[in-house]
Amino acid sequence: MTAKIATPVYLSKTQVAERIGMKSVRSLNKVKLPPHDARIGDTLGWLPETIDAWHADRPGRGYHGSR
Repeated sequence: MTAKIATPVYLSKTQVAERIGMKSVRSLNKVKLPPHDARIGDTLGWLPETIDAWHADRPGRGYHGSR
């Protein structure tokens, strides 16, 4: 019997925007995303756990750093 290998599922930019609650993928243009986990041609992909960890560490709304 052959063991099944799980195929990783990567999120597109559109799926990343949806996952973190942004209204559109264009909202991501102003956001520095974490390094991608996969690249297929010109398309980047992120593992859900990469996005979840990155999003949990992001500063809250209105944060502009120290001045």
